[in-house]
Amino acid sequence: MGKLCNVESPDIIIVGAGVAGSALAYSPGEDGRRVHVIEKDLTEPDRIVGELLQPGGYLKLIELGLEDCVSEIDAQRVLGYAIFKDGKSTKLSYPLENFLSDVAGRSFHNGRVQYKTRAAKELGAYAPLTIVCDGCFSNLRRSLCNPNVTINPSPILFYPISSTEIRCLVDVPGQKVPSVSNGEMARYLKTAVAPQVTTVHFKQYLCEFLN
Repeated sequence: MGKLCNVESPDIIIVGAGVAGSALAYSPGEDGRRVHVIEKDLTEPDRIVGELLQPGGYLKLIELGLEDCVSEIDAQRVLGYAIFKDGKSTKLSYPLENFLSDVAGRSFHNGRVQYKTRAAKELGAYAPLTIVCDGCFSNLRRSLCNPNVTINPSPILFYPISSTEIRCLVDVPGQKVPSVSNGEMARYLKTAVAPQVTTVHFKQYLCEFLN
């Protein structure tokens, strides 16, 4: 551990400045508490996390007065899910009629705000309460539990992240991820994933992208 920070000791330390950590830091800060947010990397994430905000999460942003965080970033309203399996389909809509305000989900590009920082220095920080929000690769969560859920076929999720882009989320079961450089990933997507996509336009788009 490096030397202690020379600023006044914080009341709360939050590890991780993603969607959860940043929103969580706002509320105690507004109450006058000293909050120290620690984030190891402020570059835009190159992975599918934090892009689809469920209605409950957006409702919390409204309660915190942070709904403008998803304004003017081309965020897309999400009203529910359409499920396709074995030639059949159904819709699962969010129960939005129970709310007076627009609390539909929001999907967007995550992490497109970047900052320039000074040269890194190793510092130590201590607080009565530390909250860990370090994301999908959390070392803390991995040390507490290691869930392994294998589904065959694996689920596929399409959702908009802007008015012109759609994200395709594919689960690759197992510990070994097919290589992109030698073409294994493209072959896996063509043979294992594309046949599962029943919507004509999505299947056509996926096949064209892989060719």
